[in-house]
Amino acid sequence: MQKKYVMTGALIAAVALGGIFYTAADFMPEKKVNMKVLTPARAKAPSSEKEASIAARVNGEVITIDEIRQGYMDNPQIAAQVPFDDFYEKALDVFVNGKLLYQAAQKAKVESLPAYKEELKTAKEDIARKVYLESRVDEIVTPEAVEKFYQDEYVAKFVSQKEMKAKHILVKDEKTAKEVIAKLSKNGDFDKLAEEYTKDKTVDLGYFTEDLMVPEFVKAAKALKPGEYTKTPVKTQFGYHVILLEDVRDSAPLPVEDLAPQIKNILGQQAVEQVFENLYENGKVEKFDLNGNLLPKEVEKAK
Repeated sequence: MQKKYVMTGALIAAVALGGIFYTAADFMPEKKVNMKVLTPARAKAPSSEKEASIAARVNGEVITIDEIRQGYMDNPQIAAQVPFDDFYEKALDVFVNGKLLYQAAQKAKVESLPAYKEELKTAKEDIARKVYLESRVDEIVTPEAVEKFYQDEYVAKFVSQKEMKAKHILVKDEKTAKEVIAKLSKNGDFDKLAEEYTKDKTVDLGYFTEDLMVPEFVKAAKALKPGEYTKTPVKTQFGYHVILLEDVRDSAPLPVEDLAPQIKNILGQQAVEQVFENLYENGKVEKFDLNGNLLPKEVEKAK
């Protein structure tokens, strides 16, 4: 049996926290993905082997399928794109390699080394900072705060615009566009013709405002009534369009549920700034240059 000597670069990057690190690319070699390192939360090992199916034994220590499944569930970026069965095949080697490294580290008594103690100190400080900041942000970014921001900064300032709902068939030349229009004039089905002719797979454009489309497209669509299609090809930088206008309406505010993630992100950034402002206001901070002199701003503060 071939031994797994080669470890992923992500695994080599494992730190003293004991977490196992890997990237989405490790599990999707055929796809281009964001190479952000993901850190699965470590699931607690069962008290006995009977409590969960065994994924591997490493020098007598058990790795369970539940542990690997927890790592999968804790990484929605991966779970949304890769079935667990595919994840498991590669994750098993990552978990085994991680266990082998940790066992070797224990055997080598690295916990007594100065380098380990320094890394552990840094890791503890990082965890404390992270947990504190997240807890403070959670206290500030409440559902009530999200709703208030939604009402005050979005709904109250919302300006309604005309929205058009349309479909289009995009072709490369005027001759083909005229051919499509001729078939529509003989009661041809727009969707079926789109399947046959269009080079833009997005046939249904949904609702859009004027600023989202090129001027030539907007001008042609505005000249139509709902249910009408353009009787002459519409030329734009993308090619020749045949446009079907389906509806016109006044835009309305999006529901808070759709905007909540963006609002939480905005409020979260504001909350972080607020936390640091409070820390500075309630603490004493002095900043010095390389020569040990108070920085100019610090001198002004001291006056």
